[in-house]
Amino acid sequence: MEILAAQVGAALKAHGLLLVTAESCTGGGVAQAITEVSGSSAWFERGFVTYSNLSKQQMLGVSAATLGQHGAVSEAAVREMVGGALAHSTAQVAVAVSGIAGPDGGTADKPVGTVCFAWGMTRGACISRRHHLSGDRKQVREQAVIIALQGVLELLAGRSEFA
Repeated sequence: MEILAAQVGAALKAHGLLLVTAESCTGGGVAQAITEVSGSSAWFERGFVTYSNLSKQQMLGVSAATLGQHGAVSEAAVREMVGGALAHSTAQVAVAVSGIAGPDGGTADKPVGTVCFAWGMTRGACISRRHHLSGDRKQVREQAVIIALQGVLELLAGRSEFA
């Protein structure tokens, strides 16, 4: 994971950009992976760990309507988390993660392992994806960190789905 985080850092540095994270189910795991890389302060601005719905609303401006209609584990919520993270930081690139790592908390339409991601830039599109990850709590969280970091690389590489 450290190699992937270092690749994210190199890409951010090459573009002269800073990253902000907005995390729920990963509990700061994305930020931890990033800060394992020496020199990450040159490209990592800050991280928000917003585990509760209230913290998502207070710190990131996620609307009560979005949470009520779609839930915290939704593409709508993570897209708002990206917008809030960018608005409440000096970063130009954001990644957000919210999911159900288990072993409890799943429902029929959002089973354990459901994780939503969003990536965006201050002047650009925000893209979101929903994944169903397998494994225990630790494995779901680790996979989520990897997907979050890979998405930042894809965003910076200008892949068509991010354009």
